Amino acid sequence: MRWAVRFGVFVSLCVILLPGLWVVLNAFRSNVSILARDNIFAASTYTLDNFRNIFGYGDVAAIPVRQYFTNSLIISVSSTVIAILIGLAGGYAFARYKFRYKNTLFVGLMLSRAVPGIALSLPVFIIWSWLGLIDTKFGTILVYVAMNVPFSVWLIDGFFRQIPKELAEAAEIDGCTRWQAFWQVEFPLAKSGVASAGIFAFLTAWNEFALASQLTRSTDTKTLPVGLMDFTAQFTIDWAGMCAMAVIIIVPALILTFIVQKHLIAGLTLGGVKG
Repeated sequence: MRWAVRFGVFVSLCVILLPGLWVVLNAFRSNVSILARDNIFAASTYTLDNFRNIFGYGDVAAIPVRQYFTNSLIISVSSTVIAILIGLAGGYAFARYKFRYKNTLFVGLMLSRAVPGIALSLPVFIIWSWLGLIDTKFGTILVYVAMNVPFSVWLIDGFFRQIPKELAEAAEIDGCTRWQAFWQVEFPLAKSGVASAGIFAFLTAWNEFALASQLTRSTDTKTLPVGLMDFTAQFTIDWAGMCAMAVIIIVPALILTFIVQKHLIAGLTLGGVKG
């Protein structure tokens, strides 16, 4: 039975990873090979021309990948940092303090995240047009912060609830201020939750396309997912170039995930207080 479960998991992972493998392999193939449906595993069809072209070292007009990458990095990192700071404050408040309408506010916050982002694209576009935030990095950052704050609050709140209050109280008895007890005792135990919220917030902003395509217009504000549309023309699609740029989008996300993966394990506070 155990081997049957492992085999089922292996098959499921292969099915899930197959589209990603197709993208990565086709990033190193020419458009002719892709359209001709040549053997995708034939080493003779692999080339680096796609990456040379999109960075301006080939014979094809270059896509401003460097600018798109910079835009994505600024927007993703800024929105993630702001969302985590707000989520940290909100999650801690919901976990530690009692105040009026606490449950109502929490449920309302979660319901706001339940609405698909694409459903809000039209009202956001109209409001942002009134405010003059269309085609600005600040406008895009603001939208992503609003998208990520509810999830960050919910996740961080759950981790702080696992941390016994007695730890902070003991630190205060030993002479720590409330602020010192938070940063030196509670935050280190909850940093796995903060890291988890951060990686999810970053990936949401890094990979989001629907809202970014509505809010960005120029090269100075377009993100990498929106830049993929530069490979489409009226009658043709540069599949090879699109796959190469998709690999550029995937790599930073994978690197970040591997860096913070040690913090993504819950339950660090189990056994923190003995009865």
